[in-house]
Amino acid sequence: MSLEDSLSQANALAIAERQLLAPSDLTRTSLDVALDRLLGNGATYADLYFQAGQSETWSLEDGRVAAGNFAISQGVGARAVISDQTAFAYSSAMTPDAIDTATGAVRSMLLHGDEARRAGGVRIEADPARPLLYTVDNPLEGMSAAEKICLLQEVDRRCREADSRIVQVSAQLQASHTCVLVAGSDGCIAGDVRPLVQLIVTVVAQAGSKRAMGNGVEGGRITLAGFYGERLDRVVSTAVRIALINLDARPAPSGVMSVVLGNGFPGVLLHEAVGHGLEADAHRKRTSVFADRMGSSIAAKGVTVIDDGTIPEHRGSLNVDDEGVPSARNLLIEDGRLVGLMQDRTSAAIMGATPSGNGRRQSYAHLPMPRMTNTYLAAGEADPADIVRSVQKGIYAPQFGGGTVDITSGQFNFSATEAYLIEEGRITAPIHGATLIGMGHEALAHVSMVGNDLRLADGVCGKDGQTVPVCVGQPTLRIDEMVVGGTA
Repeated sequence: MSLEDSLSQANALAIAERQLLAPSDLTRTSLDVALDRLLGNGATYADLYFQAGQSETWSLEDGRVAAGNFAISQGVGARAVISDQTAFAYSSAMTPDAIDTATGAVRSMLLHGDEARRAGGVRIEADPARPLLYTVDNPLEGMSAAEKICLLQEVDRRCREADSRIVQVSAQLQASHTCVLVAGSDGCIAGDVRPLVQLIVTVVAQAGSKRAMGNGVEGGRITLAGFYGERLDRVVSTAVRIALINLDARPAPSGVMSVVLGNGFPGVLLHEAVGHGLEADAHRKRTSVFADRMGSSIAAKGVTVIDDGTIPEHRGSLNVDDEGVPSARNLLIEDGRLVGLMQDRTSAAIMGATPSGNGRRQSYAHLPMPRMTNTYLAAGEADPADIVRSVQKGIYAPQFGGGTVDITSGQFNFSATEAYLIEEGRITAPIHGATLIGMGHEALAHVSMVGNDLRLADGVCGKDGQTVPVCVGQPTLRIDEMVVGGTA
């Protein structure tokens, strides 16, 4: 067993204390004093969130370095909670004086109420022996700047060698390393050390006067060395394939028809149109189309949806969330029936539930809220080829681009970046301009076949002005009676 394999949650906490507390002579005792101060004036729960991180981005445009950026950030957020009301302050300094100022600001926001007892909150403590889901190594330090540029140049070379019609290549390498520590008034303390890397490739293909674009994305909580091999092959082949296919694409048809969604990133439709509606704050505020539907059927039989923050090395995974709660595999929809929600501490306390490891924040300067991690529709039993053969006339959409969603109503609008006609059970001509339109809960109700080829893909999730890394995913799906907006 390697050293990395033997690392546990206890190691992550020790690293966090060494990197975040020790430089400012902060101790667990000083954190207890600050938390006691935060609990004044009626607060039932309080916490301190420490964070320090580095990030780096290298961009290559047509073989030349276009940009190179490096940034560091650090700070502490102090929070006190009374029911659904929160007082919050933060500082970019992690010193005793800065913490005193932040906790004083929070106390001044809590204008009345009795002194809270120290036992406030729900005690959910990370298992110190639980193995870590990803390495603690810093991906920024795994390669020299010259080696990172060589990686991007290798991408450029492979894309151009794949087909002479590739005329432009852009590649961006992103890497970050973040250390966090959370101390709560219920006595829990947890730490995490989070690497994150991503490679984004965009190519332009040209034939005569016609041009088309293709994109590929790969990443995870890995080191940069993990990009060589299958990941590099996949990101290049995906970008090139989409660009070349769209060179020959015909206008998409429009109307109501059966749609077969490919596995992987098309799960973004589920994420946006359904996932946000299963976050607990949308239920307690009654802004979710699924409010008051717990235990009811909200999707077709065979549809099971899971949010799982415990998948090793995946982009949305967390050893503990940003409230110190261990990540978990949370069942949300089981065989079409709503059975669970994604909870943070605040929503769980109000709703009489248990935090589910979904309390996430963009940084120390933001409040946590219920957020997705790795959210996917579970695999079924159908062969993907049989799903396509079952459709006489429709479209097959294996890759999605941008879209819009109203989480209150569930209405969505997504564009397909790679799509094909299905005619008499066969995938035929590529098409462009296909837009999928509908309501999230109605789309789930019309799922008629679920494939056995589940795959997850990298994504970025935005909510209330905060962005966090996630994964989306699904197997191949057949959805009947979907509105397709086309250009034909």
